[in-house]
Amino acid sequence: MRLGLDIGGTKTDAVAIDERGDIVARLRIPTGFGPDAVVDTAVSALEQLAQLTAIPLSAFPSIGIGIPGTVDTEVGIVSHAVNLGVDELELARDLRLRLGVAVQVENDVKAAALGAFRLLFPPDGGGDRHSMAYLNLGTGLAAGLVLGGELWRGSRGTAGEIGHIPVDPTGALCPCGQRGCLETVASGSAIARQWPSDDALPVLSLLAAAQAGDPGAVAIHRSLVENVAAAVRILVLTVDVEAVVIGGGLSHLGDPLLDDIRAVLGGWALDSPFLASLELPGRVQFVPDDFPVAAVGAALVGRPLALAEEV
Repeated sequence: MRLGLDIGGTKTDAVAIDERGDIVARLRIPTGFGPDAVVDTAVSALEQLAQLTAIPLSAFPSIGIGIPGTVDTEVGIVSHAVNLGVDELELARDLRLRLGVAVQVENDVKAAALGAFRLLFPPDGGGDRHSMAYLNLGTGLAAGLVLGGELWRGSRGTAGEIGHIPVDPTGALCPCGQRGCLETVASGSAIARQWPSDDALPVLSLLAAAQAGDPGAVAIHRSLVENVAAAVRILVLTVDVEAVVIGGGLSHLGDPLLDDIRAVLGGWALDSPFLASLELPGRVQFVPDDFPVAAVGAALVGRPLALAEEV
């Protein structure tokens, strides 16, 4: 059995999975803000999972954590996790000192990619021969890649950062310093910027206005759909994955958004025999609602438990 945590900006999702990857225990707790509170949250979630399973932490073969920000997976240091109030945190070291166990820390989108891959390609189905991209549509836009059954991070850990591919050189300034990045037109933050709303989820207000025929809302919604479709096309053209699985907050819009994305991809295929040959509409799907892909993936990236060298 393995333990995995998905530490998000507002909540932490924690799971215990069996050898097949099936969830045997799950809990959610609020995430604290700031480095110390994040560590406290992780400690509490792990201790509660151990109680639920009636297995001591030291007996689990692996523990993994998915967390936003830049992650040095070799040493478990997290940096630039703005939504958590973390500039830099030696998460693996701090948890080892608090709990006496070693953990593996991974970026949350990359962890989610592994969780989605396990859901789509179970181990008894020859998963090591398959490939998949996980496209996260949240506040930002990024992808995680699983190639031949293995998480692909790239030479510097930036594989899948397609949200920072510029698509409009005269577009909005992106936090990365470039202009017109894909993330500036196809993400939750893009919607919030273009369609200010008191709604907790501005995209819902946008969709309501678009359905009512508001020209501005229709244009923004169309741009969102076309650019998510462009992200799918980029992923297939660069690594030719068998499937692009979409998750993140915007994926909760469900079938209407998925149908729109597939319609755009299908329309492009009508004009391009090459794109038609790639069968893009059939490669894209959404993560099932309420399946904790990042927590499951975090459990899968965990390494064997062992007390690390003293620090």
